[in-house]
Amino acid sequence: MWLSKPIYESLPYIYLVLGACALGLSMYLNYWYWDTIGFVVGFLCLVAGLVVLLKRRDHRADRRRGGQRQDQ
Repeated sequence: MWLSKPIYESLPYIYLVLGACALGLSMYLNYWYWDTIGFVVGFLCLVAGLVVLLKRRDHRADRRRGGQRQDQ
């Protein structure tokens, strides 16, 4: 799946916003298991957003250094 650059670059931030919204909503939902579902979805979205953001940062730093890793 190919995405345009502005959408691709904003995906981690979208994940973080959706995760924060889901966590916020989980505090106010009180029907069936929606509070637990909202908490789990929010937590997973936050983790996914942070992972993508950190992976991109590391990859771009490696490319700036010429592809050489410090730990190898």
